[in-house]
Amino acid sequence: MTRPTTPAAPLDLFTPAFHQDPYAVLAELREAAGAVPVLTPNGLRTWLVTRYEDARALLADPRLSKDMRVGFQLVPKNFVDPAKREEFLREAGERSQFPQELAAHMLDSDPPDHTRLRRLVGRAFTARRVESLRPRITALVDGLLDGFAGRERVELMEALAFPVPFTVICWLLGVPPDDRADFRRWSNLLVSGAGTEEVRDANVAMIGYLRALIAAKRAEPADDLLSDLVHAGDEGDRLAAEELIPMAFLLLVAGHETTVNLIGNGALALLTHPGARARLAEDESLWPAAIEEFLRYDGPVSNATWRFTTEPVKVGDVLIPAGEFVTVSLAAAGRDPARHQDPDRLDLDRPNTAGLAFGHGIHHCLGAPLARLEGQIVLGRLFERFPGLRLAGPADGLRRRQSLMMRGLEELPVHPA
Repeated sequence: MTRPTTPAAPLDLFTPAFHQDPYAVLAELREAAGAVPVLTPNGLRTWLVTRYEDARALLADPRLSKDMRVGFQLVPKNFVDPAKREEFLREAGERSQFPQELAAHMLDSDPPDHTRLRRLVGRAFTARRVESLRPRITALVDGLLDGFAGRERVELMEALAFPVPFTVICWLLGVPPDDRADFRRWSNLLVSGAGTEEVRDANVAMIGYLRALIAAKRAEPADDLLSDLVHAGDEGDRLAAEELIPMAFLLLVAGHETTVNLIGNGALALLTHPGARARLAEDESLWPAAIEEFLRYDGPVSNATWRFTTEPVKVGDVLIPAGEFVTVSLAAAGRDPARHQDPDRLDLDRPNTAGLAFGHGIHHCLGAPLARLEGQIVLGRLFERFPGLRLAGPADGLRRRQSLMMRGLEELPVHPA
């Protein structure tokens, strides 16, 4: 019987070069061990899990917790560099002065809190509501594409990939058009890691705005998701006022960030794979399979949100002790040859495409059907209306976002014709 090992020297993995093209490195790590200790950009040690079956199992493993209240207490002991630890504690002390209303949402909770919150949100975030948005999303996309006509060059991320999902989530939350510029600015600051003072101001402004918006929906419900959340009930249960603000913020961020990158990465995949593009032009029934393959091949989320072990957990031949952080690499799992034959090839006919891009288990993304719908409409209409679309420069010159979680492009310049 092989005794589990616990390698101790973490890799400084998340470099700019890695973010540009992580797949060769991830393949080496996947071959080496079930889990490998690595350092996050701020110096925190976490265990990177790269194999599909391990990733799927751990995403649903109750021994891995997402309770932020407990996990935050484990952070200091998981720094290798004392200077990094002191820096973190100093910044944490500054941030502790922020209002905390945006933090306590279902993504960072365990059952039974998570079970209750997800049940209530699920009653409002239905498949029927998502499908009802199809005509409206199509009209939005066509309106944006009308603006491409006659232009020599378009930056696709700013002109299409971002505005569609952001506008749709504003529809769902009932954010009036006149408020969306401020809403976008606050949300960008809150996820950017910008300076403390800027983040504090955005935090206060976002909380104040959401509190007022929730009060308005409570007084005069409208046909939107936030109104449904305010009035959602299950056996007499309700989302409390202090739960609604972080839930609305979670839906805002999760509701557009993932889809932005799905659209950008999917567009790049088709721009660099003319055979797949030609097949979709000939047979539009392939689009659902294409979206699944984009999610696997170069998905919008590199790594699942943070978890920590509540007891020792064995991953392959590695034993992760209790009280350690675990990062599930969705990018690596999507290209595991044990799951997918010839995984580095884009293949619209690939079987077993149902993957982990939107997670697995109780934290599987509630908004996945909406992201798939938006991706299919945006990419389908884009390549149908502009069959001569081409990159405005070499693909290897495109810059990737320096993000631990998101896999996306900073810009995607194209020539529409």
